[in-house]
Amino acid sequence: MIQADVKLDTLGYFCPMPIIMTSKKIKELLPGQVLEVVSDDEGIKKDMPAWCQTTGHEMVGLEEEGSDSKRVYKAYVKKAR
Repeated sequence: MIQADVKLDTLGYFCPMPIIMTSKKIKELLPGQVLEVVSDDEGIKKDMPAWCQTTGHEMVGLEEEGSDSKRVYKAYVKKAR
């Protein structure tokens, strides 16, 4: 299990909102801190790594929980600079 410094709840939001919310929230973190983004949008599996590649932040993990009908994704992003 990855230890996050800050948690961002984006449940109920769909692309591109979780990424927009992540972009705003990560600005509040210090370099090296980890943001946990909780989402029920499956698109986050592709969107978050792509966003990290574009912005230079590090995607340190992705966890999936729940059943097929109610799946929750947790993306972990480490702030770069």
